[in-house]
Amino acid sequence: MAVQQQSAANPSHVVVVGAGWGGWGAAKALCEAGVRVTLVDGLADPTGSTPLTTASGKPFEAGTRGFWRDYPNINALCDELGLSDVFTPFTSSAFWSPQGLEATAPVFGDGPQLPSPLGQAFATINNFKRLPVADRLSIAGLLVAMLDLNRSPAVYERYDALDALTLFRQLRISERMINEFLRPILLVGLFKPPEELSAAVTMELLYYYALAHQDSFDVRWIKCKSIGEQLLAPLSRRLCDSHQLQVLGGTFASRLNVSPTGATDSLETRSLATGETGLIDDVDAVVLAVGARGMGSLMARSAECAALAPELARAGGLGAIDVVSVRLWLDRSIAVDDPANVFSRFAALKGAGATFFMLDQLQADNEQALWGDQAVQGSVIASDFYNASAIAEQSDQEIVDALMQQLLPQVQPAFRHAQVVDQEVRRYPGSVSLFSPGSFQQRPPLETSLATVVCAGDWVRMGEREHGAKGLCQERAYVCGLEAANSLLRRGVVRGTVSGEHRVIPVRPDEPQVVLGRALNKLVMNPLEAAGLRWPWFAGSR
Repeated sequence: MAVQQQSAANPSHVVVVGAGWGGWGAAKALCEAGVRVTLVDGLADPTGSTPLTTASGKPFEAGTRGFWRDYPNINALCDELGLSDVFTPFTSSAFWSPQGLEATAPVFGDGPQLPSPLGQAFATINNFKRLPVADRLSIAGLLVAMLDLNRSPAVYERYDALDALTLFRQLRISERMINEFLRPILLVGLFKPPEELSAAVTMELLYYYALAHQDSFDVRWIKCKSIGEQLLAPLSRRLCDSHQLQVLGGTFASRLNVSPTGATDSLETRSLATGETGLIDDVDAVVLAVGARGMGSLMARSAECAALAPELARAGGLGAIDVVSVRLWLDRSIAVDDPANVFSRFAALKGAGATFFMLDQLQADNEQALWGDQAVQGSVIASDFYNASAIAEQSDQEIVDALMQQLLPQVQPAFRHAQVVDQEVRRYPGSVSLFSPGSFQQRPPLETSLATVVCAGDWVRMGEREHGAKGLCQERAYVCGLEAANSLLRRGVVRGTVSGEHRVIPVRPDEPQVVLGRALNKLVMNPLEAAGLRWPWFAGSR
């Protein structure tokens, strides 16, 4: 198709649907190239300038999200915006079961740095309270599969077709290691148990967050208020004040209109507050920074687009994960050794993964902000439940009671004597991407069959622009947004007043032993596969 060319005096107009990290990454790259951008999102104020609050005026944030060491592009954004004091120090984390403390994850960067995974093994040798060394060592076979994962696209797809639990068992990882460590990690990392997850994405996640370098698991948090207020609000102000960004909050993208030739014509919208319909016309390109649920809803109403880009309709059919977020304000302060914590194997979880964070400890210097305009009384806890369909069916009070009577007292008995003075429970059905076995080819591509439509988000296949950040990851979503915008600019689909693409910073290089291991595996396995021999865990696969 012929791509519309724009002059510098009349820059292109791009609509970005979705104001998560992917949407904001795309908006930033396009705005800074001099493109006119309209950002559409259902949140009343996607810019982060208006804090989300409870009915009593206290702050609330859906999901407590950490910032890992290998977030180079988000770190660069903070530097660019002059945000030098928004994060806590890197913190330790604790894992809890009905038997008590299972393990603690230290700040790995504080110790002597050794080659991975030796550094992680030595740093945590005394941190597992119940899991025997033999069970920990049984994970060694997974390292071999990780070296093999990206040997070729065909090999990757074979791993994607396997569920993670099947791979773990074929690699002879012990059942204790699976159930007491890997399962809890996955329930709060990819938000599903291993039998429901792609083995390929599972290995990517474990490598990126835990095994690439000794300190890959080190994580820090926002030290005051919320991610929206601290990071997105200053970014949105800059893009609105200095560039051509318009933000439409409280707005649902209801239909994407395309011409028979594949050109984007307009986007129909609906106000979530009033139900009034609207039309954004003169659209040169669209960035779809939405999840499976949003994609499915939009494509169901955009028949022409779905017919011309069937991969988008397929992506909309993928599953998604329910989340429940809770915040509790207590009448007394309770000390917990680690501010970030994971629950596992409790009956009260009903199959969910769960985390809880002592916000009064993470945000100790800004404790008043946690209470809004009310007097500070005690601890403030944020707890998030993932794979939470069964939890979401309970009443708000049942969820709060499970936390206060069954889960939190296992960590610190003093919680039994605390009173909840205020509470907030919110449900987010289908809000998180599900990387199910065999889903890789069904996930949306960065560049679609329509030259004027690109996708952004942590679930998007980035092809040749693939980045080292993996899994359900703020860094990956943001980078994918930058790359979606760069694609439109690079291919001349849109033009602005400034030439050039946005810089994308790679994660740290793989360590030498990993590079060597992958090369040796490829050298051995490619000839063996040509002779019809494969790793035993691929028995029966094509």
